[in-house]
Amino acid sequence: MSEATLVLDRIGRSFSQGRDALKVLDGASLTVARGEMVALVGPSGAGKSTLLHIAGLLEKPDTGEVLIGGEACGKLPDDRRTRIRRKALGFVYQYHHLLPEFSALENIVLPQMIAGVDRRVAAVKALDLLGRMGLAARAEHRPGQLSGGEQQRVAIARALANDPSLLLADEPTGNLDPHTAESVFDELLLLVRGAGLAALVATHNPELARRMDRVVTLKDGQLLAV
Repeated sequence: MSEATLVLDRIGRSFSQGRDALKVLDGASLTVARGEMVALVGPSGAGKSTLLHIAGLLEKPDTGEVLIGGEACGKLPDDRRTRIRRKALGFVYQYHHLLPEFSALENIVLPQMIAGVDRRVAAVKALDLLGRMGLAARAEHRPGQLSGGEQQRVAIARALANDPSLLLADEPTGNLDPHTAESVFDELLLLVRGAGLAALVATHNPELARRMDRVVTLKDGQLLAV
């Protein structure tokens, strides 16, 4: 197997529920290698989003460790975690979260500029990504002028704009009709495979899950191979 891009080592996470503690993750462990796509499945409320937030350094685990590219990140200060997110991680959510006042092109340019890329260079990269998603002709359209599938394609392009080593996706086709969902997933699959990324994708769609390299299920706070 290729080198590990993501390692979740015995992750524990609980939330207060009145006087009680609700344990969502209880020793969850997972390794995702470079070039590997892993489907994360489980019932609603099982903790898939919490697991992705911890993997993406958006939340800190109560116990256990998160390693990104071999670096232990669980206890790093916030500024260092932010730099790692900006450099190494790409996120795709169920809802696209595009900035409505900016065009499709600008939505992909902005994260590159935040990372220090020159605007003209960022625009070239953004146009290339839009072209690969079949959206070159829609570059100047704002999100409100795009269909749901087009908006999610822009969100995927944005997630890949800074050449992350790890892609985290939380129900990336959950808001789309079955035909559009399959088409968007095809394009996501091609881009991830082409870039050799590690990817952890939460999904309720068993057909999409089966198309990934392997499937893990989150049950009783732990990750189990399917």
